[in-house]
Amino acid sequence: MSDLPRHSVAVAGIIIDTQRRALLLRRPENGRWEPPGGVLELHESITDGLRREVREETGLSVEPEALTGVYKNMTRGIVALTFRCRHLEGELTLNSEADAFRWVRPEEVTTMTNEVFAYRVLDAYRDDPAPVLRVHDGVNLIRP
Repeated sequence: MSDLPRHSVAVAGIIIDTQRRALLLRRPENGRWEPPGGVLELHESITDGLRREVREETGLSVEPEALTGVYKNMTRGIVALTFRCRHLEGELTLNSEADAFRWVRPEEVTTMTNEVFAYRVLDAYRDDPAPVLRVHDGVNLIRP
């Protein structure tokens, strides 16, 4: 069993406000704009990990409303689950994982993020209840 490939599971929260804007944060280590999220810890549930990651990176408490996408980074073996979230309480707070925040409209997302993160955000705007499934190389989608 130890020869099996290892995967990690990550979560991302796409917080959409009443003006239909999504929250992005800028990562200080690389300057990239991304939705809040990160890797689940072994002991936590998916939604608990999502709430923890969003709170750690933004200062906001959220409620997941829908699983909107499942994405696999084929290069790194990371499976990411993305959820559309509703803001409950808290104030945006800069920290070691976010040196800026920006609320963006759907048409701004593709100019601020790489293709993979743009799809995660834009997929969260969909009204279709079924999550999308996509694979990528870490930057660009891998099309069938």
